[in-house]
Amino acid sequence: MASPSITLRAPEPTDVDTLYIWENDPALWHVGFTHAPVSRQQLWEYVSSYDGDIAHGGQIRFMIVDDSCGRTIGTLDISDYDPRHRRAQVGIYIAPQARNQGFARVSLEMAATYCREILGIHGLYAMVAADNTISARLFSSAGYKTSGRLRSWLRTAANTYADAIIYQRLFQ
Repeated sequence: MASPSITLRAPEPTDVDTLYIWENDPALWHVGFTHAPVSRQQLWEYVSSYDGDIAHGGQIRFMIVDDSCGRTIGTLDISDYDPRHRRAQVGIYIAPQARNQGFARVSLEMAATYCREILGIHGLYAMVAADNTISARLFSSAGYKTSGRLRSWLRTAANTYADAIIYQRLFQ
């Protein structure tokens, strides 16, 4: 399968409605940091004040665009940036209709290049629920290695927890 062509770009005001749908999907809350609905106004304020300065905000959000049709198909976040230790966490979301087409792997590779060459980051890491085999395959295929396991790290339901696997990619 040929690699898809994508663009990683900053959030735009036209993304608010798409982000509103994705951020307010309760089925995704267990894998992210959202635990309550987000308003369009909150998303509008986020997008309009977004400066893309990882040193200032500790994070960068990219919108993933499928170049073949110009449609926004996901987001990629670089967060928990630590300038002293030159590391950051990576998280990715691909809309259901765009999954299994290679977009996530290409996005992770582009983000790795950006982090290594532009930001001077030494390593990226991701935390993945132990039972999330799809994400495990994705990070492994993108050059990440398993580096640890955090027991009962992710709350999945009332009084139910799952282990998290830490995937890490180091740059020389």
